[in-house]
Formats: sequence, C-alpha cells, structure tokens
Amino acid sequence: MTSTTRRVAGLVLAAVLVVGIVVAIVIGRGLAGGSGPGEGGDLRVVTGVIGSEKEPFFDDPRVKAAFARHGLDVRVTTAGSRQIATSVDLAGVDFVSPGSAPARDKLVEETGAETSHDPFYTPMALASWRPIAELLRDAGVAKESDGRWTLDMERYLELVADDTRWEDLEGAAEAYPSSRSILVSSTDVRTSNSAAMYLAIASYVANGDSVVGGAEQDEVLDELAPLFLEQGYSADSSESPFEDYLSQGIGSKPLVMIYEAQFLGRQLDEATAAAITDDMLLMYPEPTILSRHAFVTLTDAGDEIGTLLESDPELTRLVAAHGFRPNDAAVFTAVLEEAGVEAPPAPVDVVEPPAYETLESMIAEIEQQYDTPTPTQHPTADQ
Repeated sequence: MTSTTRRVAGLVLAAVLVVGIVVAIVIGRGLAGGSGPGEGGDLRVVTGVIGSEKEPFFDDPRVKAAFARHGLDVRVTTAGSRQIATSVDLAGVDFVSPGSAPARDKLVEETGAETSHDPFYTPMALASWRPIAELLRDAGVAKESDGRWTLDMERYLELVADDTRWEDLEGAAEAYPSSRSILVSSTDVRTSNSAAMYLAIASYVANGDSVVGGAEQDEVLDELAPLFLEQGYSADSSESPFEDYLSQGIGSKPLVMIYEAQFLGRQLDEATAAAITDDMLLMYPEPTILSRHAFVTLTDAGDEIGTLLESDPELTRLVAAHGFRPNDAAVFTAVLEEAGVEAPPAPVDVVEPPAYETLESMIAEIEQQYDTPTPTQHPTADQ
C-alpha cells in the first residue's frame, strides 16, 4: 500500500469514526429522554420542591415517561413542608408541593401565587398488628367494622394521660406482654409534617372536638406534649419509623403514625409487597386528617404540572399506583383492585387542621420542653 493510499484510508476511517460518534450522541440523547414521540425537540425542564413522600412517584420511570409524552422533564428536590413554607429558596422554582393544607395556605400567602391544585391526598393512618388491634378493641379503644379498623382518639388520649402500660390491658399476657407505655410512634414533631398532622388530630380531640384556635392552645398543650416527649428518639422522616415497623416487628413498633399511601404503596409494588404480611394492618385514627398534596404554582410551567396531575388519565392512575388517592375515587379503587389489593373506603370522620400559625405555635411550645436540640433536618425529611 502506497503512502497516498494509506493517507486516504486514514481519512476515510477518521470520517467513519466521527459519524459514529455523532450517531451515538444523537441516539444517547434520545434514550435519555431529550425528546420523545411527538415532542419535536428537547423536553422542557420544569422544577419543583416537594415533600419526600412524593419522591418515589416523581422518580418512577413510568411517571417520567408520561410527562415526557407531554414534552416535559420534571425535576424535583425535597424539603419539609414547614421549611418549604418559610425558609426554602424558591428562586427559579416552577411549583411547590407541601403535604398539608396549612403549609399550602402559608405558601400562597408568602409567594402571592394565584393558582394551586389539589390533585391527590392521603389520610393519616396507623400501621399496626392484628394482636394489637384486637387487644385495643377488647379494651374499648379500637373497633372493627367490615374489616376496617379505627382507633378512638379520645379513649387513646385517656390511656396516655393515665400512663397506661400495654401489660395493664386485659389479655396482654398473651397478645403483647410489654411494660412500655401505650404510645403511638411518630416522627419528630419539631421537623416532620406527619407528626404535625398527628398533633393536629390530637389537639382537635383534646379541645372538645373543635379545631384549636390561638387562645385555646395553652389549655391543651399539657395533655399533648407527652405524646411526643415520652417517645424518646424520633426520626425526622416518616419512612424511618415505618421501616422499623416493617423490619423490627411488633416488639419495636406496635402503633406507628404514617400516611396511608406508605402502606398501600408497598402493597402495590411487586418488589416490596411481600413486606406487608397477613398480621399487619392499617388502623385509622378517629377522627383523622387528610394530608393534602397541593401543588402551588409559581409559573405557567408549574401550573401545567398541577393541571396534568388532575386531568391526565395516565398520571392519575400512576398516582393511585403509588397509594395516593386521586380526586377520582373510582380510579383509586380500580387500580388497587387490579393489583389484588382491597381498596379501603374513604375515611368518614375527617377534621381540618388548625391554621398554620396556631399549629406552628403549638410545635414551638412543645419544642421548648425537649431535653435534646432540634435535630438537623435531613435533606429528604418527609414533607
């Protein structure tokens, strides 16, 4: 082969390599979601700040693909609802999604947002065990109707006020012979929205079945503070006590305050469904509160996300597939039944939480009674 021939061959080979690299980049961008069917270009990036309980939903490849079909690349970061409403920098953010109505109202006030959406919600619930539920039923604190378990919060608060131990209940020797106080395990009320919702429920009951106003909070705080102070260590994310419930069993966590969606989401996910055993069950506080997952929209792009979550049939089904209740109850029931999971009926005895300022004031009062400093908020602390 002459030197001229070798040079020509080298140039041809180099050209082939360049073409190959360009093709690989184009294909790679397509696979990464840079564009999709019908979009005709790169996806539009939309950013949001959300509570961590919604992170698995937005991380779901099926959800990403559904948004991509609308030309959208939705990217989220997580923060606590209370921090989202007061201290998170929202510059450049398109939408914000806290996990409670008080936090939503505070955000609307702080940001001047003119639009918000409420595409789905989840009731506050208790993860428990059949022996515990039956023990509480026999003590007149819980009841079962058509397979649905409820906990009488007024009777429960009386047990806590009397420092009742599990071993004090009739039948405890066989069911749960523990010397521990009867206390619901929750997250840290100083940092966590789920614990704040627990406080809201308890405050309503302690206030004579009435939403607490600013002037009434001092009258109920002496009764409510022990619900949190006497737990000992509490995590700042709702996933932590629920994971303990799943992994450590009845001895560690007989009653855990959770979001209903956490329990149902595990049942609906084939990879985790086995973690929910036959002796585990959901119990609902009576009354309970709904954790409303509002989407406060700060830009037109953010408004598009809220609208899609309310109206797009594919996204609505995916909301239900993660255990949340979309506004269309029939979709929720159908998705669960298709997965072989019995759909729990919607709670009937539902109350509203106090106003944001009142709830925050109660939390601050309880915080002053802790012996330990407020824990540093975890980057993905719940809501």
